This record gives sequence, C-alpha cells and structure tokens, in this order.
Amino acid sequence: MKVGGFQKFSLIEYPGKICAVIFTQGCNFRCWYCHNPELVFPELYSPEIPLIEIYDFLEKRKGKLEAVCITGGEPTQHADLIEVMKRIKDKGFLIKLDSNGSRPEVLKTMIELNLVDYLAIDVKAPLEEYSKIVGWQVPAEKLKKTIQLVIDANVDYEFLTTVVKSLVREDLQKIADSIKGAKKYYLQKFSPLRLGDDKQHKEETYNDKELNRLAKIFEKNVKFYGVR
Repeated sequence: MKVGGFQKFSLIEYPGKICAVIFTQGCNFRCWYCHNPELVFPELYSPEIPLIEIYDFLEKRKGKLEAVCITGGEPTQHADLIEVMKRIKDKGFLIKLDSNGSRPEVLKTMIELNLVDYLAIDVKAPLEEYSKIVGWQVPAEKLKKTIQLVIDANVDYEFLTTVVKSLVREDLQKIADSIKGAKKYYLQKFSPLRLGDDKQHKEETYNDKELNRLAKIFEKNVKFYGVR
C-alpha cells in the first residue's frame, strides 16, 4: 500500500476515539473539488512512508491510541489493503475506513472478516450523475450495492456529501432517496482553498444557514443528519 501521509494523533477523524490517520496515495476518481490533490495526482506525490514505520509507531502506542483511520486518495484501490488492516487489527486497534464506495467487493471482504469498525462513505452526487463531479460515469449499480451493503452491515457508519451550489436541491433529494434507511448522513461544506482543478475556484458554497435548511431534505430518509 502506498502511503503519502501519516498523522500520529487526531481527535476528529474517528468519532469519539483517539486515532492515527493513514493517507493512501492514488484514486480512481478525479473530483474537481478534491482537497487532497497531492494524494490523487502522481505528479504531486510526496515520498512514500514505509508501512514498517507505521507498524512500529502503532506498536509503541498500544494503550494510548484507540483507533486508526485509513483514508486517501482511495484506500480500496490498494491490493494489500486487507492485509494491512489485518496487521493493524492484530495490534488491537479499531479501524475506520474512508471510501468513495466504488469497490463494494473490497468493502464486503473487510466487513466479512470483521476488519472494519467504522465506515465513512462519500456519496458524490445522484448515483446516475457521478460524471458531473468525478469526471466519469461510475456504474450506478456498484454505488447502490455499496450503499445497501453498508446499511445492512453490523458496522457503525456514516454517509456524507460535499455540497457546492452546482448540486441543487433536486440533486440532494435524489441522494436522500438513494440512502433511505441509513443511520447517519452529513452535508459537508465545500472549501475552495485547495482544489484539484484550479478552474473551479469560483464555485460557490452554501453558508451554514443554507446548509442546515438543505439538510432537512434528509429528515425523512435517515435517522440522523447533520452539517460539517
């Protein structure tokens, strides 16, 4: 697994837990609002951090850290992700995985092996209209499979969407319908400060009041909704 960054301490990445954060390099999406372009575009990659260094650090933090968050980039792109998760689990840590949901077969494996304790799945747009965000049309059936898999799993989870004004109320209603029955959903404010596509710096975001009003769209579809 290619690791481009490692944060040794975080109080926000895993809800209610003290965790470390592994940032993987590489992603199959090209979201124009990406805020981690250095983990997506190979020409921006920093030198890799050897996994052995991370394992050694975690070994020394047993009893102090509670969890590890694996994010990216897109972690499920890495063939050895499951093996890495096994090694982290063997050290006694909880694992949170952040994913774009494009590889349900990988998520299914880690759920069946009891390797993941918290899933954060990014729902980018209405499932049939992903090209407006990610640059290509992701098969909607794969996304639907991921959503149902996560909802049915005995694992804590959340869905989230980064909201820009080009995603209109009707788009959010379609997203709400696609995750009906979910436990948790968050609207996340778009930030133009670090973008993968400089042409989109003029894209506007909603203010807090507007976001909270939009979040009510999800009131009938999910058990809890919030704004970040």
